[in-house]
Amino acid sequence: MKYPKEISTYCPKCKQHTAHAVSVYKAGKPRTMAWGSRRQERRKHGYGGQKFPELKRTAKTTKKSTLRLKCRVCNFTVARLGIRLRKLEVGA
Repeated sequence: MKYPKEISTYCPKCKQHTAHAVSVYKAGKPRTMAWGSRRQERRKHGYGGQKFPELKRTAKTTKKSTLRLKCRVCNFTVARLGIRLRKLEVGA
């Protein structure tokens, strides 16, 4: 799906409709030394192996793409709920 680079939508900080720059949200790199990932590594090791069954195939064919809207006036960033589609092209 093609999406415009800039849209006019409501800004909760300005409390009015302003121009917003559109970009696709990308998750950051997970920390390997975070407590949750350390615990998961510990659960995978030892006799018995994997604690929970490892997912072999996914049920969905598409992922939800979240949009990041940045206000051109006050630079306030808002995340818009993801749209389920195969490919999102910003700047069409």
